[in-house]
Amino acid sequence: MSPAPTAPPPGPGDLYPRPRRVGAADPATRHHHAIRTALDPTLPPQGYVLHVDGHGAQLRHADDAGLRYGLGTAEQLRAADGTLPTVTIEDHPDFATRAYQLDVSRDRVPTRATLDRLVTALEAGRYNQLQLYVEHAFAYREHRVVWADASPVDASDLRWLDDRCAAAGIELVANQNCFGHFGPWLALDEYRWRAECPDGYEVAPGIRLPPGVLAPTPDNADFALALVREQAAAVRSATVNVGCDETFELGMGASRARVEAEGRGSVYVEHLRRILDPLVAEGRTVQYWADVVANHPEHLGEVPRDGAVPLVWNYDAPDAPTVDVPELARQVLDAMGIDVNADTRFARRLRPFADAGLDHWVAPGTSSWNSVVGRLDNALANLRDAAEAGVGSGASGYLVTDWGDGGHHQPLTVSLAPLAYGGAVAWGVDANRDLDPAPIVDAVLLDGGSPGLGAVLDTIGRAASATGLAARNASPLAAGLLSGGFLFYSGDLDADRLLGVLASLDDARGRVERLAPSERFGPELIEELAVAVDLARFGAETLAARAGAPVPPPTARADALDELIARYRAAWLTTSRPGGLAASAAHLARTRDRLRSPR
Repeated sequence: MSPAPTAPPPGPGDLYPRPRRVGAADPATRHHHAIRTALDPTLPPQGYVLHVDGHGAQLRHADDAGLRYGLGTAEQLRAADGTLPTVTIEDHPDFATRAYQLDVSRDRVPTRATLDRLVTALEAGRYNQLQLYVEHAFAYREHRVVWADASPVDASDLRWLDDRCAAAGIELVANQNCFGHFGPWLALDEYRWRAECPDGYEVAPGIRLPPGVLAPTPDNADFALALVREQAAAVRSATVNVGCDETFELGMGASRARVEAEGRGSVYVEHLRRILDPLVAEGRTVQYWADVVANHPEHLGEVPRDGAVPLVWNYDAPDAPTVDVPELARQVLDAMGIDVNADTRFARRLRPFADAGLDHWVAPGTSSWNSVVGRLDNALANLRDAAEAGVGSGASGYLVTDWGDGGHHQPLTVSLAPLAYGGAVAWGVDANRDLDPAPIVDAVLLDGGSPGLGAVLDTIGRAASATGLAARNASPLAAGLLSGGFLFYSGDLDADRLLGVLASLDDARGRVERLAPSERFGPELIEELAVAVDLARFGAETLAARAGAPVPPPTARADALDELIARYRAAWLTTSRPGGLAASAAHLARTRDRLRSPR
């Protein structure tokens, strides 16, 4: 029997992220050298130069971060026998801060074990900041009624996570939305009086949405500031994210008279400063979402220039298709000031902030939410566009967002490919724009333990686009899975195309079952991913039925979904805390119930 082929020793082509410059590379000529390190403050921040030849191995680094990244590069190049190739590598990042934000307030709160795995992946992707997006899912001392059923993150969790992040070279930043997105609080009698519209607001005839925005008052600013300070006290970082986005009903209730007299932008910026200014005065760097001030560029001169950073977000690709919006949905979106078919090019969105000379960040997304199994085509284009436009505008940071809209049905595994790609283009977009994240998921994020997962994520992540249907900020598969709500798509349903999607998902499901469990991807994560693929398949089956393809009868499909919901609930508890599970599963139960009682 011939011996198994030996893999070639690693060379510069195996590096992740790909470095900015590689010279004198000879992977076949290898050396047994200890690495000599030297501080070189002339290098760009976080930069390093690694030089290996017959005379020795030297790593010059700009700072501690450069030392970390340079040593990490050397370890990727080191063969099993401990040798390094002849090579010279010069590298530093495009964005000083490369951040990742995970939504923990839309039902799914991860366990510590899940957060630990996330930090491992972020470290491999050279992210250096992590945020947990909070609306109500932090255990504030005086507000138990808000988070009692949420299984929230608490101060001890943040202290543990802060230590874990610090060991990985990552800054943990406190995050609390402070103006909009206050629905979980305002739904309760104890806090409803703080709302702009305590009784909710009408967005279309017969459709009334519950309150979600704080009234812009000094007392409410002090209330929100106390929340930020309590959370920030549990971490090392002096940076905080105060949100303040999507203040949809501002001017429809308590502030109506002022907005009519002074303008919505003026009232918004005044209240934004009530939150920003005290925190900046304390020596903090304060991040806030840029969507509202972007709609009122005439007020950009009134926002603080020092210590406050607008986060310019957009989650669709620059060539995102136009979507036909149903009439009722259009009325609701118009009332909320949302243009589903708005220009999605980052360069256009960044221009006002760059022209005003404001420090700013780009904030693309993983495209995992409202998808179950991802929208990988959209994610890669969105992440790449953000990096290219952000470099062009002089953005200082790059924030990959991972939301949980609509019940957070997608497992964190679905975000691994966008996470890998986002980390690479945030480090260096020119060197990494054509990077295939699938092998990186296997070789780097999972350390080679579960080969084939990256290819599975690629297949299921492209299923949404394979339907031939157009959607924005959501997948047609999720629209097929979930009844009601504002998930919609446009285009012609094609039975043959959708049957092809079903076949592709069936093939991916079989490959999930054949994945090898490993230390970084255990059997519980395999089952969680299998459930996600089955849910996506159910959505595709619904679309196929609408196209006239033969599918099982509604009662049989309801029974199958009932069994799938039971598996979903069990899988959730292996990676996430129990709070929020009932609310998330209820979205699936509504689909099951409609199948059993069609109208």
